[in-house]
Amino acid sequence: MMEFFHRQVQLWGEDTQKSLQDKTIVIIGCGGLGSSLAIGLGATGIGHIHLVDFDEVSVHNIHRQIAFRVGDEGKFKSEIVGQLVEDRCPFVKTTVHVNSFEEFAKKGIEVDLIIDGTDNLPVRAEIDKYAKKVNTPWIYGSVEAFNGQVCFFEKSDFSAFKVKKKTPAGIAAPIVMHIASLQANLALRYLAGLNVKKDFLYYLYINDEGELITQKFGMPV
Repeated sequence: MMEFFHRQVQLWGEDTQKSLQDKTIVIIGCGGLGSSLAIGLGATGIGHIHLVDFDEVSVHNIHRQIAFRVGDEGKFKSEIVGQLVEDRCPFVKTTVHVNSFEEFAKKGIEVDLIIDGTDNLPVRAEIDKYAKKVNTPWIYGSVEAFNGQVCFFEKSDFSAFKVKKKTPAGIAAPIVMHIASLQANLALRYLAGLNVKKDFLYYLYINDEGELITQKFGMPV
C-alpha cells in the first residue's frame, strides 16, 4: 500500500496514510462536482466512500461530468462513479445508494465527513440540518458560469444563504473541476488531521478582464 501512495506518504508519513483507511465519507451527488470529488478523493487511501445519487446520465452531462463517456446515457451516475473509483484504487470500498439524500439520511450511516456535490440549494439546506443533527462537518461547493464557492461547515449553518429556486446559468467543465478540487483538498487535509479553516466561505470568479479573483468571508457562528 505504501508504494501505491508513495508521494502522499512523503507529505505526511506512513501512520497518517494508514489512518485514512479507517475514514468513511459520503459524497452527495455524482454529477459534475460529485464525480470530480470521487475521482480526486477515491485514490487517496480513504477506506470507504458512500455515493448518493438517483440520477441517470444524460448526453448533456458528459462534457462537464468527467466520470462519464458517450454510451453511458441512461445508466445510474452513482453506479458508474463507484465502479470507476474502485477500478482506479484497490484500497477503497464504495457503497452506492441509488436514492435521494432524504432516503440516505434515514439509513443512519455514520461517516467522518459529508461532502456536497449537488446542484440544489434546498437539498444543501437539508444536508446542513442533517449534519448538525448527527454532529458531522460538511463541505459545501457550488458552481455557476465562471464562479464558484466553497465552505467547510462546522458551527455555522446554511441559513446564511437565501434558499430559492432559480434557473442556473451556463457552465463549462474547468470551473467544476476547480471547485471540486478545492473541496477535495479541504476534505483530505481534515481527514489527515491537518489544519483546515472552518466556517469560512471562499468565493472565486473570473472577472470580465479574465482575472481570477478570490474573496473570503467569515460565516456567522
